[in-house]
Amino acid sequence: MRTVTLGKESPLTVSAVGLGCMGMVSAYPPIPEKKDMIRFAREAFEKGETFFDTAEVYGPYTSEEILGEALHKVRDHVQIATKFGFDIQNGVSVGLDSRPETIWKSVEGSLRRLKTDHIDLLYQHRADPKVPVEVVAETVSRLMEEGKVLHWGMSEVSIRTIRKAHTMLPLTAIQNEYSMWYRDVETELLSVLEELGIGLVCFCPLGRGYLTGNLKQSNFTPQDVRSSMPRFSSEDALKANQELLTLLQQQAEKKGCTMAQLALAWILSRRPWIAPIPGTTKLSRVEENTGAASVEFTPQELDELNAKLDQIQIYGARYNSQQESMVEK
Repeated sequence: MRTVTLGKESPLTVSAVGLGCMGMVSAYPPIPEKKDMIRFAREAFEKGETFFDTAEVYGPYTSEEILGEALHKVRDHVQIATKFGFDIQNGVSVGLDSRPETIWKSVEGSLRRLKTDHIDLLYQHRADPKVPVEVVAETVSRLMEEGKVLHWGMSEVSIRTIRKAHTMLPLTAIQNEYSMWYRDVETELLSVLEELGIGLVCFCPLGRGYLTGNLKQSNFTPQDVRSSMPRFSSEDALKANQELLTLLQQQAEKKGCTMAQLALAWILSRRPWIAPIPGTTKLSRVEENTGAASVEFTPQELDELNAKLDQIQIYGARYNSQQESMVEK
């Protein structure tokens, strides 16, 4: 598969399209059996996927356990990213926690569950307002000195925090939501990452399933994370955003690819140091998503597509107020 290099000062080369692993254990019911996901992750690797993104809080813990069981025999052939930053009590996340002792405990647990002696890319999942970024960077630096962490990154933090953290310990990647229907990173973040030489890993690059064209309802179960998100819970928003799906379908037909492949290929076209990590629990979708790396645009095609995207207004907030409050501004 085509590859992407994240970061200049601390470079990490990964497959251009990674695999987000949250949905294996939570967020989008029905949740598959653990044994089925172990087999799925192993088969995804056999199909060419080598960049797996997980987190301690996914499950919690079970997503890492799945990858550890599935990939430990091929560990030298994959890159695994995981995350710390939540206070997990009795199997439930009860808030943010990036104190040094919690980071160490999280990393030791992740290494054990992943059945490995190192983490390729370790993210702070969300900024903890109670812990200065200097303390976080110093803690991760010590973990890197011991060889337990090879590269580090942050997720959904402010530009101010990124600049400060990068001066202390070069960041390899920032993980943020980015897709055709959520483009806030284009306002300032992309230019800052270009300036600093930091890669971008995009979660929800298919709009939590919306951009595939297969998601048309708003009556999600309470266990589905989308049930509390205005962009999904409002039938009016889903209908109003149909204009984007119409454009996607038209462009995909022209390129001879699926809507998902077009949406992912568009992200890859934005910068050479961007890697999307769509989540799925189906091998057919892994094959479809990784195939997006082969979809190419001419400069004229990109100009025309971007001009049309710029004319489309997206309706509905991506997060509710509680979810948005955890994103550092």
